[in-house]
Amino acid sequence: MKFQETIFDPQVIRKFDVNGPRYTSYPTADRFVEAFGADDYVRWLGRRTVGGIGRPLSLYVHIPFCNTICYYCACNKIITKDHGRSAKYIKYLGKEIAMQEAALEGSRDVVQLHFGGGTPTFLSEDEMQRLMDIIHKHFRLLPGGEYSIEVDPRKVGRDNVKQLAALGLNRMSVGVQDFSPEVQVAVNRVQSLEETRLVIDSAREFGFKGISVDLIYGLPKQNVISFNHTLDEVLKLDPDRLSIYNYAHLPSLAKPQRRINEADLPTADARLQILQLAIRRLTEAGYVFIGMDHFASRTTSLPSPSARGGCIEIFRVTRRMPRPT
Repeated sequence: MKFQETIFDPQVIRKFDVNGPRYTSYPTADRFVEAFGADDYVRWLGRRTVGGIGRPLSLYVHIPFCNTICYYCACNKIITKDHGRSAKYIKYLGKEIAMQEAALEGSRDVVQLHFGGGTPTFLSEDEMQRLMDIIHKHFRLLPGGEYSIEVDPRKVGRDNVKQLAALGLNRMSVGVQDFSPEVQVAVNRVQSLEETRLVIDSAREFGFKGISVDLIYGLPKQNVISFNHTLDEVLKLDPDRLSIYNYAHLPSLAKPQRRINEADLPTADARLQILQLAIRRLTEAGYVFIGMDHFASRTTSLPSPSARGGCIEIFRVTRRMPRPT
């Protein structure tokens, strides 16, 4: 696919260059209101088949724990090394899942499952097995479905990937953000290329059919030259999909971002140049820019709209915060 310089209008992007929540769910995080309460939610779960809608479900399970803090992060998270907390969390997740299942009208068939975070791979092998057993008790994961997990390569080895495959997970989202050592130090996420390659190679060895890599542009100490080097290394890893997110600096909402020196952040024009570079490099490499920061190789499969069902989010948090745009 030949890159087209007019794939986006820089003037329009500059005009609407404001920070806000990413569209990872609907409604977006900043549209949740107290007026829609638990009773409303349960009522709508009980009306899922109104109008003859009987499509399979999509489940999102939030695992908020992380071993260390990444300064750019604005997700719901708990920084800890104590697995007593995650074991307790899984216990409450089990209760939450049972409540969701009991209120749900229609089938319990699931065609998509995603573990997000935080860091889902914070869980031990026993904890991950226990959580999957709970899900299987209340829902039926259909053959051929898309079952994915977000992975931090700094904490995952070949044996961990093997267990995830044995549990039925078949897609993986690998957090990278940037391979520049200077950028990694600035955001407190030092991650080697070797660690990342090991996880991706292991995923392919154990039959994962979809591997995605997450990158972020607009991070401190980042520039066109350094990000071009990151793209060089990512393209060698040959992921099936890529997500390239724009970092939103919102230190008033995300306290870890206060540790970032604003003077180290690239300018708006520099961010735009990095985005344009990424689009050009990836499309020239054969990826399709499918919108919303996402790219997919021409050989990877994407679920059709008819295969997607209503998404049920299962997690226990006390506060929702918008993720970076």
